Amino acid sequence: MLELTGLSRRFGATVALDGMSFGVARGRVVGFLGPNGSGKTTAMRAVFGLVGLDGGEVSWDGRRVGADERRRFGYMPEERGLYPTMKVGEQLSYIARLHGMGAGEAAAAARQWSDRLGIADRFSDKVESLSLGNQQRAQLAAALVHRPDLLVLDEPFSGLDPVGIDTMSEVLREEAARGTAVLFSSHQLDLVEHVCQDVVIVDRGRRVVSGTVEELARGERPVLEVRVAGDPTGEWAGALGEAGEVVGNDQGTLRVLVAPGRSQQVLDVARRGGDVEMFAFTRRRLSEVFRQAVGQVPR
Repeated sequence: MLELTGLSRRFGATVALDGMSFGVARGRVVGFLGPNGSGKTTAMRAVFGLVGLDGGEVSWDGRRVGADERRRFGYMPEERGLYPTMKVGEQLSYIARLHGMGAGEAAAAARQWSDRLGIADRFSDKVESLSLGNQQRAQLAAALVHRPDLLVLDEPFSGLDPVGIDTMSEVLREEAARGTAVLFSSHQLDLVEHVCQDVVIVDRGRRVVSGTVEELARGERPVLEVRVAGDPTGEWAGALGEAGEVVGNDQGTLRVLVAPGRSQQVLDVARRGGDVEMFAFTRRRLSEVFRQAVGQVPR
């Protein structure tokens, strides 16, 4: 298990990490979310020793992370980290050997991951000649080629077409099923909700919310979808008072965050507004959880 405990880091007057703590268990896919500048990339780089810490510790299976542990980790940075003039196959084999694999084993792994990620036909091409999406696939192959115990990915879906997104999602699930701990950041919250089992939301260098996707979708307050005929702007909801809070409006279908025990009151208010065409409990969207979470941190 990867554990980040009390990570702190300042860059001049900017606080990048402010006591950030969370864990990533083996066999779990964890979505790492936060606004731009919230500390996600700094935290991921700290796992690999690419940024020094002012305080805190990164550990793996209870031991402080060092060079031996990092040899069993895989990292995909947001910016391109491959040699542009090197051929794809040579690049993947080289990286595999840096992680301790023999020449034959490394070559076989490079071929295997090129096939799996759909770039086998570009195996002998230079990295710089690849499209943005294929460079992303090659970058993922480089992170996976040595079969890591921990996989850390910074915006892995960036630049991918729908087929690439499907392939990437399948690979992350497969790696977790193999027992790998997977942590990835993304601003594509629908993908996070679809792929991940757990979510960590950070803001201003601190963890503000964490839990399973199911726990966060349920929340402490239920969500109702309500639509009143002839009221596309949801004017009826102006009389809700403390019974509920409107958190979304999709062409007249309102998403209402309901106060405990007040769902009947919401229905009564809706009925006074007109014919109720829809009234159903639903899950909270991860985007709603995200907006609420980052809004909780004092500005």
